[in-house]
Amino acid sequence: MMKSSTVGLLLAGLVLAGCGSFKKKPEPVAASANPQVLLLGEVHDNPQGHKLRYEELRKRVAAGWRPAIAMEQFDREQQALLDEAQKGCLDANCVIRVMKGPRWDWQLYHPIIELALNNKLPLIAANLSRGDASKVVRDGVASSFDAPTVAAYRLNEALPADIVQGQEAEIRTGHCNMLPDSMVPGMVNAQVARDIWMAKLVRAQSPRDVVLIAGNGHVRRDIGVPRWLDAVQPKLTWTSIAYAEGKAGAGQFDQLRQVEAVQRPDPCAKFKGK
Repeated sequence: MMKSSTVGLLLAGLVLAGCGSFKKKPEPVAASANPQVLLLGEVHDNPQGHKLRYEELRKRVAAGWRPAIAMEQFDREQQALLDEAQKGCLDANCVIRVMKGPRWDWQLYHPIIELALNNKLPLIAANLSRGDASKVVRDGVASSFDAPTVAAYRLNEALPADIVQGQEAEIRTGHCNMLPDSMVPGMVNAQVARDIWMAKLVRAQSPRDVVLIAGNGHVRRDIGVPRWLDAVQPKLTWTSIAYAEGKAGAGQFDQLRQVEAVQRPDPCAKFKGK
């Protein structure tokens, strides 16, 4: 088993594929057993959703599918570290020890990491780091990308209005409608930047198929990663599946798997000063 002291230095390797327009919403994608990109959502702390999602992926892998697995839980700057962990670790616990940060309940992701190791499926670090997110909040979406990416995704133009409005609604609701108005635009920019990075890194695995493991907000077909997958050429086939505690709006996902809500403290209490 590899110890964390043997893990090499972090290196970043990013690939940009194609260019095009993202102004038009993506057309519905027909259900496919194995699309080029399978986006599997989550409520981060819902064990039932994690279990059902793992079974979805396990069955596809057992049938012979061999996608790369891109995960929101790993920041993109950690890719070299993650590569070394996959080479040296014998089990998911080792990978978790090497990569562990304070943001996630890692045991919920243990089965998927183990599945990747056992089947030699590459793990892809797909998230924006907190440091880069802070920069985006201050300086705008384009600040975390190089010039070719800015041009390809047209980030020197205003973001599509429906994406901005949709992200604003999600952020306000997620913060109990108690955020100061001045904070919302920066948080929208950070969320959009995360989605673009995920789409960009998913595309970088081509021609290999990819599964994206991320929160339900990221896999929304109307305002999330799918919109940015369709922003550049060539077009990819993709399917978005949410594992959600409630209902979804029309057009948000290709498939919705409802799960029982987790009993948790009132998330709005901290905003109310309770």
